[in-house]
Order: sequence, then C-alpha cells, then structure tokens
Amino acid sequence: QVQLVESGGGLVQAGGSLRLSCAASGSILSINTMGWYRQAPGKQRELVATIQSGGSTNYADSVKGRFTISRDNAKNTVYLQMNSLKPEDTAVYYCDVRGTRSSPYSAPFASWGQGTQVTVSS
Repeated sequence: QVQLVESGGGLVQAGGSLRLSCAASGSILSINTMGWYRQAPGKQRELVATIQSGGSTNYADSVKGRFTISRDNAKNTVYLQMNSLKPEDTAVYYCDVRGTRSSPYSAPFASWGQGTQVTVSS
C-alpha cells in the first residue's frame, strides 16, 4: 500500500504565499507522475499542476506564473509553491501520485492525499 500525507495549507491574505507538501510512503518501487488538484465548494475537482519523473511540468492556465510544482525523488515528496494567491484559489488541495508498487506484487498504483484546505481572504 501507498500512503500520502499532505501539509502546508492554511489561511492567507490575497497576495500572500503558501507551500504545500505531499510525502508518499509505503511499498513504492517507482513514482512516475506527481500532481496537485483542487476542489472549491460546489465545483468539480480540477488539475492545478503535474510533474513527471523526468521533471517536465504542466500547469493550469489559471495558476501559470504564480504556482511552481517541484519534487524530491529521494524523499518521494511533491511540493506546490503558491505565490500571489487570489481569493479564487480558495479550495481543498489534493495531491495525486502514480507509479509502481512493490508489494504484495509489482503493480501500478494511483493514490490521493487526504486534502488540505487553502483559504485566501480578500
């Protein structure tokens, strides 16, 4: 099994910054894609950013130039640095990790974090 632990959410004023972290642990053989999604009240979950094992990244248009996704492969951790936050960034943020697990047998896995609340006040 693979477990994800998120941290770093909170309340911040518009224009401020927050850094989210998501650490994966368990029977991990390799990790391919790590990403962040968010869900605001009454809305569907949407992609924020993803990063591949080779370092290539993808961002939603709404966060380009403000958010930066990065990963530490040695720690199986993905980060989301959020700058110039806006009230419309308010949502629960979820990390998503996909790769190959090693136990009880080698197989693909896809795991979601528990979610962390980000609230941006105007």
